[in-house]
Amino acid sequence: MKTKNLIEVDVFCKNYNIEISFIISLYESGLIEIITIKEIKYFEIEQIKLIEQVIQFYYDLDINVGGIETIIHLIERINVLQNTIILLQNKLQLYEGMD
Repeated sequence: MKTKNLIEVDVFCKNYNIEISFIISLYESGLIEIITIKEIKYFEIEQIKLIEQVIQFYYDLDINVGGIETIIHLIERINVLQNTIILLQNKLQLYEGMD
């Protein structure tokens, strides 16, 4: 498997000055996915924004992983609801324009 779009967990943790065990705990809780290739752990580059957000919750705001799981779930739910509102507003504008 190519590692082009992957970031090595060890390198990421060194650059961000965080514990590898923290990233592993995110994986174990299901918040992120980790891929192991030849005994080296990686995550996909698309997960960086989420991981940076989680790092801020954990290290800056002192929120535990369980609390972070709840926050991420609520953020995802809010995004779904916002998309639903936009869809309904567009439909409403369509019907209002038919008069």
